[in-house]
Amino acid sequence: MNLSFFDQFTSPCLLGIPLILLSMLFPALLFPTPGNRWITNRLSTLQLWLLHLITKQLMMPLNKAGHKWALILTSLMMFLLMINLLGLLPYTFTPTTQLSMNMALAFPLWLATLLTGLRNQPSASLGHLLPEGTPTPLIPALILIETTSLLIRPLALGVRLTANLTAGHLLIQLISTATTALLPIIPTVSVLTALILLLLTILEVAVAMIQAYVFVLLLSLYLQENI
Repeated sequence: MNLSFFDQFTSPCLLGIPLILLSMLFPALLFPTPGNRWITNRLSTLQLWLLHLITKQLMMPLNKAGHKWALILTSLMMFLLMINLLGLLPYTFTPTTQLSMNMALAFPLWLATLLTGLRNQPSASLGHLLPEGTPTPLIPALILIETTSLLIRPLALGVRLTANLTAGHLLIQLISTATTALLPIIPTVSVLTALILLLLTILEVAVAMIQAYVFVLLLSLYLQENI
């Protein structure tokens, strides 16, 4: 059976049952089981340091009213980070290459930040739709433009994460296919292609971490606007 390059983004199934839920829950198994002691080994120390660093970076632009979102944002950051990194392993599936899943994460959280602002400070939240000092003839057009930009925020969040991870996976597969095909024909070029593949893999590890951070950071900035 001939496989296309996009078959790697198809959700795997076992006996007709999609395994995307299993692939989403698997990263949680990498965290140690809580015990009676705060720190049990070096791995726990490293994880606590990483959680502290992520929480500090995410809460920095927020005031005290937004610190109650720390658990949600930090958990989302770790969830996306682990899924993106595990998806780079061979014979794995990356759920965050699915636009439906990314939109299911982005839309409810964006809506929660918007409703928080409309409940706590409706005048300030609606004031973002019309910049101060706008000439009277431009008011209807600016309100329409600002409303549109506000409504496409969750779509931009989901599409950005999906597009970056999908493009990276496709590039890795294309270059690895070229490396394998060139090996019996032009070994020298194949070795150079393999070196490019190694550098691209390192780049994709960085992209996986950066995209998880950008996704959550933008949500925290949207939250800051509404609190």
